[in-house]
Amino acid sequence: MSSFFSILPSSTRIVPLSHPIRYTICAQCRRSFAASAFVSSGHNKWSKIKHDKAAADKKKNTQRTGFAKNLTISSKMYGADPNINTQLASLISIAKKAGMPKASIDVAIARGQGKSETGAGLETATLEVMLAPSVAMVIDIETDNKQRALKELRHLVKKYDATVTPTAFLFTKQGRTVLSHSNNGDSDDVTKGKGEEMDFDDVMMQALDAGAEDVEKDEQGDVVVWTPPNLTHQVAQDLAKTLGLNILSSDIIWSCSSDKVKVDDEEAVVALAKLLAAVQEYPDVQAVYMNAERGDVSEEAWSAVEEALDS
Repeated sequence: MSSFFSILPSSTRIVPLSHPIRYTICAQCRRSFAASAFVSSGHNKWSKIKHDKAAADKKKNTQRTGFAKNLTISSKMYGADPNINTQLASLISIAKKAGMPKASIDVAIARGQGKSETGAGLETATLEVMLAPSVAMVIDIETDNKQRALKELRHLVKKYDATVTPTAFLFTKQGRTVLSHSNNGDSDDVTKGKGEEMDFDDVMMQALDAGAEDVEKDEQGDVVVWTPPNLTHQVAQDLAKTLGLNILSSDIIWSCSSDKVKVDDEEAVVALAKLLAAVQEYPDVQAVYMNAERGDVSEEAWSAVEEALDS
């Protein structure tokens, strides 16, 4: 062996290693690589950049989805002209500062008027889906081409081992309006000052008189008003004007009417989160509702599911 090394030129001479090369597995990429100092450093740096970028992109997409929903609601409730609709003008300014493209802002405002970005009227549709373990899902769609959207979404959910089958019977349609908990200064009641905390009992009584079925507080202290679907927007506008509260959201949703399904398997949660993320990325999907709840799984795993739901 020594004679073999001696005949090689110095530039190509192979030097025996004093210790074996170790192989490790990247926890995020799951790829084998030689753990030399150069390769390990370069790989770890690129891996960190890649995963940091993915996290940043996810945060940005979530933020833009929130802006789009608020723009659509404001356009629907108070009109699409920001010169008249001051709330819409404020939302547009905030969205632009956050880097939301003008085209996306225009699409969100047009949706509030029931139109596509080209000005064509939008159709509504619903896709009902079932997946393991007995998890029912309802997907609300708003599109300028119903047949295309339904076909593409059917194909999408099947890729994630879900089945298109009736599930709406497990849900009930309800109107849900979320109002800010403090006065905005535009109340009909001149005794209430801007920024003043509203008395929940007063809000509840006025909401019930206006046609609400139930009233509650959410985790942020904001007021959630439940109404029949046909009264949702009227009750929201009446309360906003009477009490001087901002409308944070006003939607007709699918509320689970039966016992929810507990998901106890981590792998099932991961699969569910992937399906929900893929469905929410489809541009014509407006909302996704599900009858599942967290079972014996980690909070971290379940958070990915909750982030993609609208109920």
